[in-house]
Amino acid sequence: MFSPRFSPIMAARLRRFKAHRLGYFSFILFMIIFVLSLGAELIANEKPLLVSYQDSLYFPVIKTYSETTFGGVFETEAEYRDPAVKQLIEKDGWMLWPPIPFSYQTPNMELAVPVPSPPSAQNWLGTDDQGRDVVARVIYGLRVSLLFGLFLTAAAAVIGVIVGALQGYYGGMVDLIGQRILEVWGGLPMLFMVIILVSLFTPSVYWLFLIMLFFGWPALVSLVRAEFLRARNLDYVRAARALGVTDRAIMFRHILPNALSSSLSQLPFMLTANITALTALDFLGYGLPPESASLGELLLQGKNNLDAVWLALTGFFTMAIVLSLLVYIGEAARDAFDPRR
Repeated sequence: MFSPRFSPIMAARLRRFKAHRLGYFSFILFMIIFVLSLGAELIANEKPLLVSYQDSLYFPVIKTYSETTFGGVFETEAEYRDPAVKQLIEKDGWMLWPPIPFSYQTPNMELAVPVPSPPSAQNWLGTDDQGRDVVARVIYGLRVSLLFGLFLTAAAAVIGVIVGALQGYYGGMVDLIGQRILEVWGGLPMLFMVIILVSLFTPSVYWLFLIMLFFGWPALVSLVRAEFLRARNLDYVRAARALGVTDRAIMFRHILPNALSSSLSQLPFMLTANITALTALDFLGYGLPPESASLGELLLQGKNNLDAVWLALTGFFTMAIVLSLLVYIGEAARDAFDPRR
């Protein structure tokens, strides 16, 4: 049973989405992956989750503690992997470590083989060419990619819906000029333009976001424009005009809720495209700053270290699984929001 706050139409759409078994299962699995990536610090971290010392509890993941807190001599932050610090703490307490005792930038200094090292009990998917744990970098890289893609998709959708609504509702010269701009915009090679613009600025997540948004907003314009062109001459819109309702209220209160059904089904595909674009830019060296965890950087390491097959396979299967889940979710959403049903 669905919550009564949903309209009958929305409840029917949710039932159709749930009836699409592959899409619904993909949605659940994707949400599990997303939630786990949000808690990356609790899964993979170079700091313990909890420290008990002299009958007091400390949370290094949340708060920074100096070595003197645990009986050391340095005022700097405690290095919990240091044998001396371990000995100090374990003498009068204990430490609870996360499942993966490495962060995305933490090199394994105890390796007995050259890097990149193969999978082992300590590093489940091996290490990269700097000795960093691959599982930790995948978890943090997934969080960066998913959050970046979600925010970029949401921002592009808002701009695209507004532009498409204005074009479709007013028509005439507004629509004509808008279509010519979109034709020019659509003819630009987005990836190459992003590379050129990104190379002009210091690598930054915010600059990359703005530049990709600059070229990504037209994705929904044509869909929303078509819905508004169809709906602007319907009887309920004419009646609203006759009653003196403002254009803004007609567009965003009456027409937009009906026009969003086709647009919402495209969001998973937009998210897929944005994640793929970010990974490609990272692979080419024009994406996130070098110190960031990145799936594209992992793929690049696989290319540069062909003898370390676990790097390429990990990057490939991570991208394949995430993008496949999003495609199946998109197919289920498209079927659920199909107005013909």
